[in-house]
Formats: sequence, C-alpha cells, structure tokens
Amino acid sequence: MGLFDKLAGWLGLKKKEVHVLCIGLDNSGKTTIINKLKPSNAQTQDIVPTIGFSIEKFKTSSLSFTVFDMSGQGRYRNLWEHYYKEGQAIIFVIDSSDKLRMVVAKEELDTLLNHPDIKHRRLPILFFANKMDLRDAISSVKVSQLLSLENIKDKPWHICASDALKGEGLQEGVDWLQDQITQ
Repeated sequence: MGLFDKLAGWLGLKKKEVHVLCIGLDNSGKTTIINKLKPSNAQTQDIVPTIGFSIEKFKTSSLSFTVFDMSGQGRYRNLWEHYYKEGQAIIFVIDSSDKLRMVVAKEELDTLLNHPDIKHRRLPILFFANKMDLRDAISSVKVSQLLSLENIKDKPWHICASDALKGEGLQEGVDWLQDQITQ
C-alpha cells in the first residue's frame, strides 16, 4: 500500500471496499443493472448472458463496490455458494414479468438463506423487482408476497421496483444498500 493510500485511509478519505453478490435467475437483468450502476463512460453497450460469473466495480460517494455478477442459468447456480463467504451484501434480481419462474426464484432464495455461510450472518439483501416496464410485470409488493420476504427476520432487506434499461429504481436500491453497509 502506498503512502497516499495509507494517508487517505487514516483521514477517512479512502472508500471502503465492499464485496456484493448479484444473483437471480437467468434473464432477470442482473448484468444490465450492474452495467447501469457504473459511470456512463464505463458502461457496455451490448449486454450478453453471463457465463459463469463476471466481476464489475463501481463507486458511490462513500463505498467502492466489487460486484460478482453470477450467472443465473441452472447449470451455474451451484457456483453461487462458493462466493457466499466473501459477500458482504446481496443483490437478488427478480424478473417481475416472469410469473412462471417466480416459484424457482423463491426456491433459490430459500436455498441461499439456509446456506451455512449465509444463515447466521446479518447480510443486507437488496431485491430488485426488475422489468417493471413490461406489460405483464407484477408489482414489487406482489413479488415480495410471492417470495415470502416478510419471513426474513434476521437480515435487513429492501425491495425496489426497477427498470434496468432506463435505470429507474436502481439509485434508491444502492442508496439503501450503502446505508446498511456504512451503519
């Protein structure tokens, strides 16, 4: 670590590094959300499905986020648990227009919450009820009910309606996450 990094750390100017897992079923909009959270000059124009995982970084006023964008395809979901230990927060993305797979999303959420590396930790979980722009989308309140989020008593959680393509609802969610992490 360089002298300036040490000095910035002592003065409280250095941003705290936070590892966040971004998970959800395939095609829910995880990569698009992460892309929109990056500065506009760092955003990718063409989003393609994530194979395995990718690592992205972005900063807010007080935090430096390292986000592990985990593929939601069935064959890759078993990789999620290998990153639970390092995670300090979770972003769980739901396609609010995909009513048929809401049950699968709930099963994956239940598996996550009961995993030994997550179960006894007070990790904040931010839910994005994404794709609110689509005609078939259900409300974030209905998504919350279908996922039984009210049963999560041992972790702070928050759900935001979002439209990742337009960036709507994303800042609200990141602000909440930042507040939870800096407490």
